[in-house]
Amino acid sequence: MAEHVQVAVNNATFHFDKLYTYRVPQHLQGHVHPGSMVLVPFGRGTAARMGVVLGVGAPQEAQAGAPQGAQAKAPRLKELYDAAPEQARLSEELLQLVYFLKEHTFCTYYEAVKAIIPYGAQYKAVNGNGAPRLQKQLVRHTEPAYVRTDAPWTGRRTAKQQAAWDALAQGPKTRAQLEQQGITRAVLEGLVKKGVLCAFAQDKSAAQANEPPRPRRAIELSAAQQAAYEKLAALLDAPGASAALLHGVTSSGKTLVFLKLVEKAVAAGRTALVLVPEISLTPQMIQRLREYFGSRVAVQHSGLSNTERLLQYHQIQSGDADVVVGTRSAVFAPLSKIGIIIIDEEQEHTYRSERAPRYSAHDVARSRAAAHCALLLLASATPSTESYYAAQKGRLALVELTERYNRLPLPEVRLVDMREELSQGNALSVSRALAREIEENLAHGEQTILFLNRRGYQTVGMCTACGEVLKCGGCSVPMVYHKAENRLLCHYCGKSLDPVPEACPACGGRLKYTGFGTQRVEEELGQLFPRARVLRMDLDTTSRKDAHAAMLRRFAKGDYDIMLGTQMVAKGLDFARVTLVGVLGIDQLLFAQGYRAYENVFSLVTQVVGRGGRAARAGRALIQTVDPNHPVLNLAARQDYKAFYAEEIAFRRMNLYPPFCTICLAGFSGEKEAEVLAAARAFAAAVQRLVQGRGGVPLRLLGPAPMHVTMVNHQYRYRLTLKCRNDSAFRALLGDALAAYQAEGWPAKASVYVDFHSDADL
Repeated sequence: MAEHVQVAVNNATFHFDKLYTYRVPQHLQGHVHPGSMVLVPFGRGTAARMGVVLGVGAPQEAQAGAPQGAQAKAPRLKELYDAAPEQARLSEELLQLVYFLKEHTFCTYYEAVKAIIPYGAQYKAVNGNGAPRLQKQLVRHTEPAYVRTDAPWTGRRTAKQQAAWDALAQGPKTRAQLEQQGITRAVLEGLVKKGVLCAFAQDKSAAQANEPPRPRRAIELSAAQQAAYEKLAALLDAPGASAALLHGVTSSGKTLVFLKLVEKAVAAGRTALVLVPEISLTPQMIQRLREYFGSRVAVQHSGLSNTERLLQYHQIQSGDADVVVGTRSAVFAPLSKIGIIIIDEEQEHTYRSERAPRYSAHDVARSRAAAHCALLLLASATPSTESYYAAQKGRLALVELTERYNRLPLPEVRLVDMREELSQGNALSVSRALAREIEENLAHGEQTILFLNRRGYQTVGMCTACGEVLKCGGCSVPMVYHKAENRLLCHYCGKSLDPVPEACPACGGRLKYTGFGTQRVEEELGQLFPRARVLRMDLDTTSRKDAHAAMLRRFAKGDYDIMLGTQMVAKGLDFARVTLVGVLGIDQLLFAQGYRAYENVFSLVTQVVGRGGRAARAGRALIQTVDPNHPVLNLAARQDYKAFYAEEIAFRRMNLYPPFCTICLAGFSGEKEAEVLAAARAFAAAVQRLVQGRGGVPLRLLGPAPMHVTMVNHQYRYRLTLKCRNDSAFRALLGDALAAYQAEGWPAKASVYVDFHSDADL
């Protein structure tokens, strides 16, 4: 039994994030292992702090795998206060992900732990009998249940009492289950008083949060789908890890191929992990998976309450789930014996975390697939340029579906010139051509999806006298008018102004509000089509729990004629009655900053156009733009991914963008702009000194420069852009630059982070 452990503590800065040695008290010996959550005294006093055990033994005996020089030997060792139950500890594989995240994202050990374990399964310090101890973040997740006793039942039985007795013949049931059978709490408590039933509290079952199992239907594939499945199934059967890209046009039936592969993995006694990019896409994927795998499907995403997520986590951890479906964070689900990991719509930016640890779900999935000898399957109608390049080079197996399911034709696409609309007196956000098509759809009882990637009512308030734009006081962005709430809102920090000002704060002149968001388009649709039932889906309408699923169910039932929304309606959705798609306001994205701007527009337009004509009825789409001859829009209209890729990869090669290099962004933020700029320059100087001293580290350093949004929440923001090769030599150089930055005292003036997956301003 180990007498010493190496612990990484919570709330450590990156520069002081190392392993600390503690003694294991007698009563905990044999119960503390690598991956255990522990409570330790930290600092000069005895303040309790959470930690995770990363090594067992004295420093020289610590677990192999910890970075060199990470251990610190204390002359007088302190004892652990407490340790969490053994079932709460990280598995060996998840523990290795802690090291992986620290090395590749420059987070702290405990930031990695908190990314891997959901909030409800984490622990906190509490005082128990005068001493610090551990307690789960969530402890109240039980429900009342009842079971028969052996006590004799004397006297008369009512019909309701007999029903309760019979319902418990096969064993205990929860109060909720019994109430569903019409048995009231009063009846149950009466029988408890008689002594014939016993009431107790039991942990809520994650399975009870699921839908009941449904009869499993056979998965029927077309000839093209079967051919794709057989290629991928061979990789699934391979003895080692493998990776593939499934590139299929919209509505080609990629999901059915997923289901067949998941079925094969589960039949072989393995598990499956399915990732989707948005919470809005989760309900449809959950429904499809549960049609085939019933209550053995668990869910992990931020739309669940902490308790719900904890129950699902316990279901996975206990081995009661064969399939896990969720958004980015589900990549850490504690599955064992993983056979396949699927990343659907793999090109989406939502697979990249924007907070520490700043990881890519692709990288984590690749690491887990290697650990489990599993198949990593990326899938999309519009793969990222990097993924398709890797497939072209043979680093990913390329499997393609070139036709829609049942040979349905792609939607007919037209581009509408909004300059001509304006010149002819139409200042509305909906063109006359689109209005005619919507009217036709309404007459035929068919549904329409309209995409606009701007929420709110009007997007800019400008003074008619001095030309000043009304901006957020804490962020360098215009505030957006939300008519429904009659307020201005900053979409970056959440600050609001209520009531809406009419006079310019700079000169007192009249403010004029222009631009259009989803609220204004919703109003226009009400004026143009007073009888149409319009569903608006954006961040404002879907913030309530389960709002996504409820709205999509009602649209699928035909309760609405038009769905208007932001990116959440642009991909993955499958509705048989949708025959018309309209794309509004795409020019803002087309002319945006960033080397991925064209790729993002091509993907978005291709995906949203593909929502139409997915059943027997032919689909059509209209794209409104001020540049109808733009090549990217025309390629997207033709759904010609390969032609777009050929142009895009040439641009990337010529300008040295990924996949021909890695881009690392070093971000700096602080309250004083001059200090933030000076800090960024000091970091750049440290990098240049280190490069000159080492040689052989390929690097281009650009900046410093202000971020596209220079100030957020009163914090000025600058960036350095490093074009590099993301290997161990570069990461070591970057670590040394961060250490030099710390040693020179710059963090007191500007915080710093590094991100290998950001492309917001590049």
